Amino acid sequence: MSSIGELRAVARQSGSARREKGLPFRKRFPDAVQGYLFLAPWLVGLVAFTVGPMIVSFYLSLTDYHLLRNARTAPAFIGLENYTRMFEDPRLLKSLEVTVVYVVTSVPLQLALALAVALLLDKGMRGLPLYRSVFYLPSLFGGSVAVAILWRQVFGQTGLVNQLLALFGIEGPGWISHPDTALSTIVILHVWTFGSPMVIFLAGLRQIPGDLYEAAQMDGASPVRRFRSITVPLLTPILFFNLVLQTIFAFQSFTQAFIVSGGTGGPVDSTLFYSLYLYQTGFTKFQMGYASAMAWFLLVVIGLVTAVNFWLSKYWVFYED
Repeated sequence: MSSIGELRAVARQSGSARREKGLPFRKRFPDAVQGYLFLAPWLVGLVAFTVGPMIVSFYLSLTDYHLLRNARTAPAFIGLENYTRMFEDPRLLKSLEVTVVYVVTSVPLQLALALAVALLLDKGMRGLPLYRSVFYLPSLFGGSVAVAILWRQVFGQTGLVNQLLALFGIEGPGWISHPDTALSTIVILHVWTFGSPMVIFLAGLRQIPGDLYEAAQMDGASPVRRFRSITVPLLTPILFFNLVLQTIFAFQSFTQAFIVSGGTGGPVDSTLFYSLYLYQTGFTKFQMGYASAMAWFLLVVIGLVTAVNFWLSKYWVFYED
């Protein structure tokens, strides 16, 4: 009896499947149609503004294409010549060196300051939403042209910093006009925009159970020991997330160096970021083929650095079970 019942059930299912097969696509899959309609603007934007330009950029990186000289002619295919040329370009190697120094210096300082402020705000002080908003504001305007112009004025020869030093009888240098201090002013600007990682750190601190600190305090652990044995290990996933994100942003920094140096990367190429030299190559010298190769090389560098960070994370990032 059970076998006959199973046969009848299979027959009913096959019959309903045949009837459903004859229905229009919209009636059979209404959710799929609506889903693709909602996704259509995003898909069009992805193809038109991301995938399409990436394909064109990769093609141009294999050509000798001058934006003005080849305006009416097809780019000349030269293979990997643009990529080999990069290793013989002293200004490109200098820009890569400046960018690496900037990333290695500014990112750890920014994360350290963000974590320190997050620890202070995690104490449950009054007016916490106000303080959190105030500290987050620099992240909203840190990459803007207006703030970069203000920063140039603050560290100018007669700027605010030198005026404060003059009160103590100290004659300040030309911070942005001297090759030994120009890059440090941009590093300080990047560290000043610590609001975004600070908010993420604060959210991570709120997820650490308070009973762990109470138990450690009852055992006689000092605040430093509690920070080192509880806070840091449980916060390593958040620290890793901020590290990867801020490293990528730092490699792509452009506005600060462009405004502070006046678009030249000076003095003596001390603020010649890689992205700034890429801009000069593409939109000042109009060498779009070489600039496209530089852009793809930057993508590879960021990808390798990110991959190394993920590989190293297994040695110091701890996830809760």
